[in-house]
Amino acid sequence: MIEQTIPANRAFSVRRMVIRASSALLAVERLALMGLMYVLTGLILVNVVTRYARFPIYWIDESAVYCVVWLTFVGASAMTRLRLDFAVTMLTERLSARHQKIAKVISTGLVVVFGAALIVTCMLWMDPVGLARAGFDGRKLAAETFNFLYTEHTQTLNWPTWVLYLTLPIFAVSMTVHGLANLLEDLGLVPRVPPKGFQLSELDGVN
Repeated sequence: MIEQTIPANRAFSVRRMVIRASSALLAVERLALMGLMYVLTGLILVNVVTRYARFPIYWIDESAVYCVVWLTFVGASAMTRLRLDFAVTMLTERLSARHQKIAKVISTGLVVVFGAALIVTCMLWMDPVGLARAGFDGRKLAAETFNFLYTEHTQTLNWPTWVLYLTLPIFAVSMTVHGLANLLEDLGLVPRVPPKGFQLSELDGVN
């Protein structure tokens, strides 16, 4: 009896860890979204003023583009946890309540699979193991593997592109964690709790 209780407690603790990790990520994403929106608004206003004054700042356009990219991926990750991603319900709305639940579990599971596949893809693309073997020398890695990710820089900011591309692995990990949290809720393994810091109505969610 005690041996059965210990694995059950461990499984429950793992579930709680996933939910807590998802909640912590969502809180960070909320702050990141607000910060990025403020930065983007400021960049656009400065760009308008400087162009009107005929003293344009050449690097603002590129900064705004990368800010939008980060804003998009961070927002997409948060929308996954908030269940604001789009869903086609032409088929599922004609199913019974039991089959609708099964369809929701399958769709949520596919989100987790996609996130895990994206993590693997990012690992192969960014090749942190190969970079470590090359002594963290981007040029040496490029000469050995033709992976020029760590030798490229942006056009106007002259920032390393790999720093800006970190949004992809971050998005992959956060979306996977959010997908696991949603999957646990859909399976009924943990109670579904409303997210903190987001004011959502019943009409906001579509999944």
